[in-house]
Amino acid sequence: MLRRALLCLALAALAGAGAPDEEDHVLVLNKGNFDEALAAHKYLLVEFYAPWCGHCKALAPEYAKAAAKLRAEGSEIRLAKVDATEESDLAQQYGVRGYPTIKFFKDGDTASPREYTGDVESAAAKQFLLAAEATDDIPFGVTSNSDVFSKYQLDKDGVVLFKKFDEGRNDFEGEVTKEKLLDFIRHNQLPLVIEFTEQTAPKVFGGEVKTHILLFLPKSASDHASKLSSFREAAEGFKGKILFIFIDSDHSDNQRILEFFGLKREECPAVRLITLEEEMTKYKPESAELTAEHPHLMSQELPDDWDKQPVKVLVGKNFEEVAFDARKNVFVEFYAPWCGHCKQLAPVWDQLGEAYKDHEDIVIAKMDSTANEVEAVKVHSFPTLKFFPAGAGRTVIDYNGERTLDGFKKFLESGGQEGAGGDDDLEDLEEAEEPDLEEDADQKAVRDEL
Repeated sequence: MLRRALLCLALAALAGAGAPDEEDHVLVLNKGNFDEALAAHKYLLVEFYAPWCGHCKALAPEYAKAAAKLRAEGSEIRLAKVDATEESDLAQQYGVRGYPTIKFFKDGDTASPREYTGDVESAAAKQFLLAAEATDDIPFGVTSNSDVFSKYQLDKDGVVLFKKFDEGRNDFEGEVTKEKLLDFIRHNQLPLVIEFTEQTAPKVFGGEVKTHILLFLPKSASDHASKLSSFREAAEGFKGKILFIFIDSDHSDNQRILEFFGLKREECPAVRLITLEEEMTKYKPESAELTAEHPHLMSQELPDDWDKQPVKVLVGKNFEEVAFDARKNVFVEFYAPWCGHCKQLAPVWDQLGEAYKDHEDIVIAKMDSTANEVEAVKVHSFPTLKFFPAGAGRTVIDYNGERTLDGFKKFLESGGQEGAGGDDDLEDLEEAEEPDLEEDADQKAVRDEL
């Protein structure tokens, strides 16, 4: 009997510390389940109330409506309440001095919850909370304190983004919705000119703005400040549309970036424009002023003995001539010198070249794609194997078969069918000869500005 009684007491204690009850979609918290609720919910808005408080009673139905709306929308934000007259330890822990007091907890942080003194039942407040939920790297706060309004010269409710660069603050205008707030943040959260560093790289590459202008400029240059000032001035007209990025060409960590753009230190300052879409495109100015008319494509110099071995060596400068020779069937390996799979394939590819060296209509070739680029072919992985059949058309067939000598031979003897990729891998390059690189309005305006 005693054992059963103790078991019942234990179960009762566990139930008291278990998942919180809900009233009208509002979590009911106490000392026993408060920490569990913080751990379970990324965003938690908690009202500390007193049952006898008139303001609390007036807030209750609107608070419940807000909770129901957020639940219906599948939001991660949960609304909760604590009876501060019953849970005095919690009230004291979180500095509750009046009723209602509302605290906003994010990621279970109990050290510095933000006090919410705004209008929780308004549509704007709900949208503000939804925007806060969707943004991880910017702290959100709400206040109705008159001293704060006075200090920042606000005469009505509004949203302000404070920052430690450029103009220092941005005031939101218009209807408050989650989408418009997030767009406002994206438009203003980065400096006009961003210095590329390990810390800023995630914002540069992870953002929604995919067109970037890069200024390669040594900080040691005597005219560093004036050039950076001109660059910043040009950036003002493209805020939120194009990222203007400064790269210190003297810094050792940036040498890989210079190599990627085919630049050397002594060639800086230099400007490049890049579009980070699915197929990355780089643009190089024809003169000291930026033009965005033709992509900058790297090419090594053509070796004198490029065609002396069974496997022909292609570079950017001779690719078109060889690959699209209407009289030849050309099988090309696009490789990277550091790629392990490419190194394993090298002896097999040499054997293939040896096997077909006396065939007038078959060419086995290779191209280092880390040092050469061509408009007609986009390489996304290494090694990439592509077949350019003879004929007037500019068609390329991906090879997806076994990387063996026998597999390659069957592919060539079948005219590029056995081992070929599916229809999705068949590329029609008829229009690649004259790609449509017409400037959009933003890129043209950038060129004119610079």
